[in-house]
Amino acid sequence: MKALELGPLTRAKGSVRLPGSKSISNRVLLLAALAKGETGVRGLLDSDDTQVMLNALAKLGLVIGHQGQSEYLVVGAGGVPEKRGKLYLGNAGTAFRPLTAALAFAGGSYELSGVARMHERPIGDLVDALRAMGARIDFLGAKGYPPLAIHPARIAPGQTVQVRGDVSSQYLSALLMALPLAGGGSIAVEGELISKPYVEITLNLMRRFGVEVRRTGWSRFEVPGTAYASPGTVDVEGDASAASYFLAAGAIGGGPVRVEGVGRASIQGDVRFCEVLEKMGARMAMGEDWIEASGRAPLRAFDLDLNHIPDAAMTAAVLALFADGPCILRNIASWRVKETDRIAAMAAELGKLGAGVEVGPDFLKVTPRKLKSGIAVDTYDDHRMAMSLALAAFGGIALRINDPDCVAKTFPEFFKVFGRIAR
Repeated sequence: MKALELGPLTRAKGSVRLPGSKSISNRVLLLAALAKGETGVRGLLDSDDTQVMLNALAKLGLVIGHQGQSEYLVVGAGGVPEKRGKLYLGNAGTAFRPLTAALAFAGGSYELSGVARMHERPIGDLVDALRAMGARIDFLGAKGYPPLAIHPARIAPGQTVQVRGDVSSQYLSALLMALPLAGGGSIAVEGELISKPYVEITLNLMRRFGVEVRRTGWSRFEVPGTAYASPGTVDVEGDASAASYFLAAGAIGGGPVRVEGVGRASIQGDVRFCEVLEKMGARMAMGEDWIEASGRAPLRAFDLDLNHIPDAAMTAAVLALFADGPCILRNIASWRVKETDRIAAMAAELGKLGAGVEVGPDFLKVTPRKLKSGIAVDTYDDHRMAMSLALAAFGGIALRINDPDCVAKTFPEFFKVFGRIAR
């Protein structure tokens, strides 16, 4: 297995132009494909997950032209042209869940599969909601999990469907984006909706493509049967989750470290990671499309509900190594159904580095202790494990990161860019 030797690191300073947001990139590609008209997409993320979506849309008969670095032209079809296909979607939840819903309403026959881990990530609640509307979907393996077979079905417009909100917000986002294809309808959310900022991204982008969803709190959503229409051009903002690693480096490595491409005008919830850094004592500054952090360890300990920023919360877990006392991350149960069981994985690797760790079904407690040098940390084929654990090298230690190439899922150049601001 390939490994990367990193550290010890003592200083972080500089600026980083962020790659495009994965969450925005894959949503925009799908909406542009389902819209009428041509959509120019600028700043699209170049990564494994977006390549999965691009390949899937091409197999479904969509014409997508590559016009230059990070620039594409999507020729919208107002639906899904190809009525038969087998799609391999890797471990891209932002492709698998929305495509499942869109294809359930497309009137064709499709098979969707992915890597072994994707076949362990639950999708039963989304399938149940789609079946309740009349969709015909079979589980080809274990019940409630991919791979899936989708068959032609007639879906009556204007239905009300229920979906659980406490496992993954991607189920709700998938239904929201697909319902215009079924003539609209209503969605009632069962239980507490997690990761609300990601649903905000979905609603914002649907609005740009001409579909205005009305909601009652976070429990009911009214989706019109309006057809999607191209807004002309969409600029993909920088990835706020990726920004967290560099801002955290600035907070413990002196700084200032500035990220460009995301800021006050962002539609991504992970910009609120800045609030975590401020509570820990970092100095923060923000403009419309930039954020800057500086500071030095030790930072202040925290006890926080991080349900609203589950991805950036992983960065906070590693920052706990640099706190002046025990840190508790609460309400992070969704970590267990991500690219790996992130609660178990993070606890194991922070423990290897010398931290005291305590875990529960939905929390992680990290007690900072003297870090051990020369440790090899595992990344579990999870890009966020690799990127967040890199920060441990600011603790005056050298470490080895196993399988660093897993960052290709969302940020292939991460370690090269990280090396430019870390000394």
